[in-house]
Amino acid sequence: QVQLVESGGGLVQAGGSLRLSCAASGRVLSINVMEWYRQAPGMQRELVARISSTGKTEYASSAKGRFTISRDNAKNTMYLQMNSLKPEDTAVYYCKALVVVSFYWGQGTQVTVSS
Repeated sequence: QVQLVESGGGLVQAGGSLRLSCAASGRVLSINVMEWYRQAPGMQRELVARISSTGKTEYASSAKGRFTISRDNAKNTMYLQMNSLKPEDTAVYYCKALVVVSFYWGQGTQVTVSS
């Protein structure tokens, strides 16, 4: 089992920045890829960024150039640095951890960007 706890969400003005954290506990050595997703009201959950155990990163087109995903394996924590935030970034942000044959979700953290 893997437990994930997100933090760092909040209310920010357009153009501002936030850093989200996702702390993992439990069988952390079994975690391979970690991902950030977001879900806006009435919308499907969408992938924002992912990072492999070796640090390889991928981003959704909406996140490229503004968001940076990182991972501190010593602290079992993943981060999402979000800059130049826009109102359309408003959503609940979730972290997801992939292990060999299963995956785990955090409870989510709300990000609200005001115009």
